[in-house]
This record gives sequence, structure tokens and C-alpha cells, in this order.
Amino acid sequence: MREDLLHFVWKYKKLQIQNLITTQNENLEVLTVGTHNFNEGPDFFNAKLKIGKQLWAGNIELHVNSSDWFVHGHEKDSNYDNVILHVVWEDDVFIYRKDNSRIPTLELKNYISAEILNSYQDLFDTKTKTFINCEKKINSFDSFFLKNWLDRLYFERLESKSKIVSDLLNQNQNNWEQVLFILLFKNFGSKVNSDSFYSLAANLPFSVIRKVSGNKEQLESVLFGLSGLLNDEYLDLYFINLKKEYKYLKTKFDLKEEGVLKPEFFKLRPPNFPTIRLSQISSVYHKHQNLFSKLIEAKTVEDIYDLFEVTASKYWDNHFTFGKESKKNIKRLTKNFIDLLIINTILPLKVCYAKHIGVSIDEEVVSIISEIKAENNSVISNFNTLGVLINSAMDSQATLQMYNEYCTKNKCLQCAVGSSLLKDNK
Repeated sequence: MREDLLHFVWKYKKLQIQNLITTQNENLEVLTVGTHNFNEGPDFFNAKLKIGKQLWAGNIELHVNSSDWFVHGHEKDSNYDNVILHVVWEDDVFIYRKDNSRIPTLELKNYISAEILNSYQDLFDTKTKTFINCEKKINSFDSFFLKNWLDRLYFERLESKSKIVSDLLNQNQNNWEQVLFILLFKNFGSKVNSDSFYSLAANLPFSVIRKVSGNKEQLESVLFGLSGLLNDEYLDLYFINLKKEYKYLKTKFDLKEEGVLKPEFFKLRPPNFPTIRLSQISSVYHKHQNLFSKLIEAKTVEDIYDLFEVTASKYWDNHFTFGKESKKNIKRLTKNFIDLLIINTILPLKVCYAKHIGVSIDEEVVSIISEIKAENNSVISNFNTLGVLINSAMDSQATLQMYNEYCTKNKCLQCAVGSSLLKDNK
């Protein structure tokens, strides 16, 4: 037995609601079950009950066993003084408040139907599961309700990404350009070099970028130099000039390399080499002196694509690393790469800024994310196999949120899909 089933049964009144009797032999009438609380404190707030002839208003706490009250230390916690009913699967011990008054208890094991118990056990049957708990039935879930649930999940995921923006704003004195700079760098580093690129941007005041962005060579020299990519010796004039420029700028701006992680090349495809990515992001900031304001003003996905229509410097047309020539290939930012920037950085930043100035841009966000094609990874592929239609990045982001925050954590009864499988049972 799991506590989440008890929460579900109480919340949706999936029990024989008539003729309830507490373990103290008092009649119990449930007027309102209360508001489900997912944070600290009692499980349901502001319930209304009639126990015997007495009306009660207060909170409800649920446990598998009554003794869990003491296991969790609730008898010492004043947040639980207003609990008017303890709902449990099995009442194995008397429960008291801090003032030693006994709390009425409802034991559910005699009130839950076999149909609900069987459906619940079937949902969490790990013997036949290969991917997610509801894999056998998710395809039969009403498509309209699934779409509504996924829409909610997308904004839930967007909200979590926006939290990162808020944290960075607090750390950087609400400097929106600096925060954009840090987040773009983290994403330009992709999975392998995200920490390295993040450390570079976090250690580099954006005021320096403003001062050197008008000179592409100076901008690149700062980024390559702080990353430790100019520590070797090459005969290339491009490399020599960058190194010379960095030596001057390092002294001028008192740049510190300590704390900056050197980027990796291992296991990366050449187009993702840090040399290429640093030159590309240099091109972005060389092209746009006020990138943050331009992104805020961008209303369509095409507007954003235009802002990131850049290439690495000409040297990289026939290089992937310093000193070693390769077949000529102009290193443009691809739409797939820009899509990831939009998903992970630009939209969370736009939403956070909109909240800051007190406006809603939900329609704009939906319009942009719906124009981006769905991501392609093993999780999305598995959902496609189960018959879940994933048509855009909004769908794929929502599906990833469902998988990571509900499926893998067995929070099926907090998920619209899982809970629906039990709601039809009496």
C-alpha cells in the first residue's frame, strides 16, 4: 500500500462515503475533503466534517499506518495542531496532538473497493512494465484531455526553467544582459561543455563584452584566452594575433582565468568543438550590441532565427582546431541548434521578463514553441511507439516533463493519465 493511493481516494471520494465510522466508533460525515497540499504541512487544508454531532473545520493528515504520525514527528510539530481527522490504511496506534487530545481516525481498508485496489495494483505492476506504468493504456486515454494535460505540463516545465533565470538575476544584480550571456554560453557548450562555458561567462563581466564586441578579434581573443585555448603555440597568424590581443586585454580588464574550466573536445563531433562554438557566439555578440532587447522584441520564431543567422570567423571555414586545416565548410549555426537555444534559454528568459514587467506572453510563447519541431531522443521515441502524438517542441517538452517528473517518480496519481485510470472505478 502506498500513501498516494490514500490521497487519491480521499481527494476524489473514491470510498463508500456513506455510513463512515471512525475507529472510535463515531459517525463521520465528510462535507468537504479540503484542498490538497503538495508542500510541507498537513495533506489537506480547510476540510469540513461532522463527527458524531460536532461540526469540525480544519486539516486532514493521511498515512499508511497511524504510527507514521510519530515516525514523522508530527506530535512535536505545531503545524499539525489543527488536524481534525487522521485518515489511514491501518489504525495501529492511538494518535494525540501536542495538548494530548486524541485525534479521530478513519481506517480506509474496509471502505475502498476491490476494483480500485486491483486497478492500482495493475498500474504499478512492475513485472510487465518496459517503459512507464501506464504503457498499456495511455494510447486509449482521451486525446483532448491528454492535449490539455500536456499543455499544462509544458508551462510547468517552462516555469522550472524560468526559476533558473530568476536565481541568476538574484546573483547578478538583475542584470538581464549578463544573465542572457551566461545562459547562452551554457547552451552553446551543449552537454559536454555546458559547465565549462558557464564558468567562463560567470567569470566574465558583461561590461567587458560591451567594450570589445565591436572588434571581433578582440572579442574572440577574450573568450579563447579565458577558456585556456590560447595556451599552446601555433604558427597561424590568426592564433598569434589572438594570443597577442588577449595578453593586452587580460591586463587592461584584469581578467582572471581561475575558476574557468577548460572545455573538452573528446567525444564531440567537430561542428560542436568549443573552438567553433566560441567563434559563433562571438559572431552573435559582434553582430548585436543589444541582444537582450532584440530577443524581447522578437515575436516569431523567424525573428529569432534571423538574430542567430551567424557563422564562425573565416579562419574556421577550413579549421576545426588551431593549426590543423580541414575541408572547407562554413560553420553556420543550424536551425536545430537555434531551436535548443529557444527552448532552453530564450523562452524562459522572455517569460521571466514578462512577469517582471507585469504582462503575459503565453500566446506568444505557444506560437513560437509550436513552430519548432519535436526533439528526437529515446524518451520521445518510446512515447511515439506507445501511440502518443508528439507534433512539436511544445509536445516533446511537455512529454519530457511528464516522464521526468511523474513517470520516473511513480507520481501516477498526480498525473492526469494515471489518475484517470482509477477515477472511473467506484
